[in-house]
Amino acid sequence: MFEKLMKIWKVRDLRNSILFVLGMLVVFRLFAHVPIPGVDGMALKKLFDSNQVLGLLNIFSGGGMENFSIVMMGIAPYITSSIIFQLLGMVIPKLEEMQKEESGRQRINSWTRWATVPLAAMQAYGMITLLRKSSGAILGDIAMFDFISMIIIITAGTVFLMWIGELISEKKIGNGISMLIFAGIVSRLPSVIQQSIVSFDQTQLFTLIGFVVIGLITIVGVVIINEGQRKIPVQYARQVRGSRAFGGTSTHLPLRVNMAGVIPIIFAISVILFPPMVAQFFIHAQTAWVASFANWLIQVFNNQLVYGLVYFFLVLGFTFFYTEVVFHPEKIAENLQKQGGFIPGIRPGRQTTEYLSYTARRIILTGALFLAVIAVLPLVVRYFSGIQSLAIGGTSLLIVVSVVIDMVKQIESQLTMREYEGIK
Repeated sequence: MFEKLMKIWKVRDLRNSILFVLGMLVVFRLFAHVPIPGVDGMALKKLFDSNQVLGLLNIFSGGGMENFSIVMMGIAPYITSSIIFQLLGMVIPKLEEMQKEESGRQRINSWTRWATVPLAAMQAYGMITLLRKSSGAILGDIAMFDFISMIIIITAGTVFLMWIGELISEKKIGNGISMLIFAGIVSRLPSVIQQSIVSFDQTQLFTLIGFVVIGLITIVGVVIINEGQRKIPVQYARQVRGSRAFGGTSTHLPLRVNMAGVIPIIFAISVILFPPMVAQFFIHAQTAWVASFANWLIQVFNNQLVYGLVYFFLVLGFTFFYTEVVFHPEKIAENLQKQGGFIPGIRPGRQTTEYLSYTARRIILTGALFLAVIAVLPLVVRYFSGIQSLAIGGTSLLIVVSVVIDMVKQIESQLTMREYEGIK
């Protein structure tokens, strides 16, 4: 391990890329602690501690929302925009065709960035309105100019983070958006450890040991599922050209158990937080039935059983949905046929497509169930332990471990590429 770190450090381009990424993450953390003036910080912290929905939002903003910082919305509007365009790609044939071409994907990415701006502004407006109407005088009465200024600053903060995420992705060390979420989760760990040490009670020793064991099992499970794959045997036909023979080799086609990564969990969180978030704006509505419905909706999502079931099935659904977006068995079958390859016992063409689709769905079911169980694991542990705060939940562990694995793989691929360049 130390030898590999030294090898990474000796490669100038790779070293500069890693230092750049670390620098961008430091910039993100600094901006997460730059607050917008006019907020009662203690009252705001109490609100986030007492509200499960806002608390989850705060975790994925890296604590920026709790600090009412200029990057308080994080990259949630960008994720929402990405979800919208991926859903549209499923129902609009023209967008689906654009997703298959590089130029089309670039145009869709550009539209996604532009759509992030109004979404960030709307979410900023909603959050400010919520804080103004909440009890505790967190914001109180503010002038219209200050209100508009806050929306512009928060929107600019989201666009700034989106730009940082794309700069990080260009360095090919990891996905920039995932790394920003990773940095936000990890940044909370020192304070949680400090609080655990200060409030440590000997009666909680076995409970804490249980948490550590569950955390280690979760990490092992995440690694196994992320690295797990089904190897489909592929045989290439032997071809004779003149006096030389080509092909006739055997290889395999790897189908990953978890093709979607952490995207389904991020999508599910964005969707499950939307109804109670909107309901927060109507709890003080003048129309009685609107206010009562908003309160009922908030109470429903505060119910751990309902929240857990909805979360579980959303993760399942988004896993299958996203895999359908990224996995195209008909293209794989077509490419195999063009290259003279075939799966033993399966005819090329339509039967190969059907076989790959059937096999992939069975594999994806395992990965989807695993992701869903990991997502609701903190709720299960909280129910049986009675402890309301966990250092890192299953979702956070999944994101952290997945991002680390992706970073290690991309760094190793860059090292391998430079070794081949050295041979040339």
